[in-house]
Amino acid sequence: MKAEATKVTLTDILSLRALFLQENHFQVRYNACHERGWSDSYLFSLDGLPVGYASVKGLNNICDRDTVFESYILPPYRKQLPDLFSELLIISGANHMECQTNESSMHAMMNMFGKDINAKAILFEDDHDAQLQMNKLVFRKRLAEDEIFVDGPEPERDYVLVSGNKVVATGGYYTHYNFPYADIYMEVIEPERRKGYGSFIVQEIKRACYKAGRVPAARCNIENIASKGTLEKAGMRIVGYMLCGDTK
Repeated sequence: MKAEATKVTLTDILSLRALFLQENHFQVRYNACHERGWSDSYLFSLDGLPVGYASVKGLNNICDRDTVFESYILPPYRKQLPDLFSELLIISGANHMECQTNESSMHAMMNMFGKDINAKAILFEDDHDAQLQMNKLVFRKRLAEDEIFVDGPEPERDYVLVSGNKVVATGGYYTHYNFPYADIYMEVIEPERRKGYGSFIVQEIKRACYKAGRVPAARCNIENIASKGTLEKAGMRIVGYMLCGDTK
């Protein structure tokens, strides 16, 4: 069968991508790249029959198109994915790959076509309600008059954790991932760290996610041992890793 990868518009792959999202019940790290125009789309076909797609984005610059980060093929044709992926690399000129290990198709292609592979981040999903208790702390929505510290990259800070009259931790969740998943972020003010506040606010943000009809997820840098422990203590578990590598 003749394997082809053809550059198309995002609209041309939306029905296939809907099947990809339906099949994969987890947060897709780079979901927003499609909606924000940060990726190019390629249609896979065998003897002219559309059977799947792949997406290419920039590794370090949103204007570049040098990194394959997502691929999907219909179940009856999955034995042909290596041939299709090989064509994709030729047509797109991509020389990098990124994947999350809980997405089997792209992970398999990373193992087959990638080299110099490194783990960038740890991916988490919710596992259980930690039932953490902390007396004299108030978790609530952030108020306009709240004086919050600025110590992290997350600007929204929709929720705060208050001790007395002092905000000791902030956080929230992003919703630009595939529905119904939300990505939790949090920050604890430096003098108040290592007291359990981080895990407690993550626990409460998880509950806020569920109340909003969202499923909490999270990630942290592979080297951030403190964040990893915080998320696990809050009832989350490791579900995969973000991998990055070059193409062979």
